[in-house]
Amino acid sequence: MSSSSVPSAGPTASTSQAAGARRGALPCLLAGTFMSVLDFFIINVAIPSLQSGLRAASSSIELVIVCYAVGYGSLMITGGRLGDLLGRRRMYLAGMALFTLASGACGFAPSVAFLIVARAAQGMSAALMGPQVLALIGTLFAGERKTRAIGAYAVTMGVAAVSGQLAGGLLIQLDFLGLGWRSCFLVNLLVGPVALALVPRLVGESRAPGRSRLDVAGMALVTLALLAIVIPLTLGRERGWPLWSWLCLAGALPLMSAFLLLEYRLAAKDRSPLVDLSLFRERAFSVGLLSQLVFWTGQASYFLILALYLQGGRLLSALDAGLVFAALGAGYLLTSTTVGPIARRLGKNVMAAGGLLRAVALAALAFIVSRAGAGVPIAWIVPALALDGAGMGLAIAPLAATVLSRVASRHAGAAAGVLATASQVGNAVGVAAIGIVFYGTLGGATAPEAFVRAFGAGLLCLIGVEIALALVVQLLPGKADGAGRSSE
Repeated sequence: MSSSSVPSAGPTASTSQAAGARRGALPCLLAGTFMSVLDFFIINVAIPSLQSGLRAASSSIELVIVCYAVGYGSLMITGGRLGDLLGRRRMYLAGMALFTLASGACGFAPSVAFLIVARAAQGMSAALMGPQVLALIGTLFAGERKTRAIGAYAVTMGVAAVSGQLAGGLLIQLDFLGLGWRSCFLVNLLVGPVALALVPRLVGESRAPGRSRLDVAGMALVTLALLAIVIPLTLGRERGWPLWSWLCLAGALPLMSAFLLLEYRLAAKDRSPLVDLSLFRERAFSVGLLSQLVFWTGQASYFLILALYLQGGRLLSALDAGLVFAALGAGYLLTSTTVGPIARRLGKNVMAAGGLLRAVALAALAFIVSRAGAGVPIAWIVPALALDGAGMGLAIAPLAATVLSRVASRHAGAAAGVLATASQVGNAVGVAAIGIVFYGTLGGATAPEAFVRAFGAGLLCLIGVEIALALVVQLLPGKADGAGRSSE
């Protein structure tokens, strides 16, 4: 990506760019990304011991997972805009401090009700912290350094996602100091304080130029609209799609329409909208955002049904299932760390190649599982998993670079918030849609063979998602103007 992709934000930005160039700045920022993504996935393997330890009902455990996702997904845009106005480093530090405290509260929770509240606080803190990472990368780095930084961000997200199950299994297996499931949260107490101490020394401040006002009405409308989407998609299937879930989804449309109308009017009067809708006039941003939504529709849902297949269909322990996930991580690391030269040559088609590679890998996995059933040796599916991880690695970094390639620095936080929101909404949509297929095929059965059939049905849907991704990215600008430039 050329340095002209993100214009200078004036004295504040130029000063912070020098500070942001210091060695160690990027790892400090990526620590927040790693923690927030890891905590989205690590809880899955802790569910049995957590439920036993707190004597919690299944519905309560469900809320432990959902409240994090809801808080995280619904406040991303607001968090990004707060960074634009009040300072991105300041908001990152505030989010990191709150996330660390909330993690401690989760780890020492005396009851499941306390844990649910703490998980909601954790998710909201992640929403405050998360958008600042991409926004700071966009304003503190330039040229080839920015390209490498976005690549490192993508690697961090992928590694955190695929290693969540392995990390949780290891922590529970080690049972350090008899903490059991609590260690999955308390491990953040080792990372958070280090980042809080180093960020002020290594990362310069960055904010939008000028004196802007906070769009409180827009903030309330978009948060309510996203809650109306995320909550029913996350809880609806488990509860049989009650009437309230459909009412929420129906209410999301007028709420989002009111938000867009408000933002249009504020922009026309030059009164600092929460999201400047002119961003969507740039095809690289709007189509890139749609591609991001499609891609993440096939991520959390895939990790969910793969974990259920490994533990319900293959009867693996949490640790053994986590070790199988390592094959995904190996393939992902191989391509995500070397995607730069490939992206420079292929442009937008590197993302299409990633989607098609994933489709081939998932088809191979479905074939192996359907032919061999529950008795297939785990070693047979490892190459397909590694190939699937390689496809993920080809898509994530170029997608992020494409969305941010033409965003002015004054909109960096809001754009990063929209980008992160798309990933969370995509995750929620994918889990709801693929979950319907998986659990519909499972039909309440508990035999390993039933999990195998359900996994195969889910894989067929995911193949369709990856083909859709390959088609959507064809709408991006050509190599010289869009995705290709983002990788230069």
